[in-house]
Amino acid sequence: MRKLLLVREIYLDAFRNLGHIVIEKYFKAFAWFSFVMFFIVLYAFVYRLATGFAFD
Repeated sequence: MRKLLLVREIYLDAFRNLGHIVIEKYFKAFAWFSFVMFFIVLYAFVYRLATGFAFD
């Protein structure tokens, strides 16, 4: 019984922080993706202003 509890504790410790790491990596990737998309939109807007696009 003691070995079973020890295996259970090792299993729980191994996966305790897994969710935190996955969520942290996801948000970090999402933040970089958002920054890249923002700068693409900013570049497109400045390009349209520079070329004289009519915003009607």
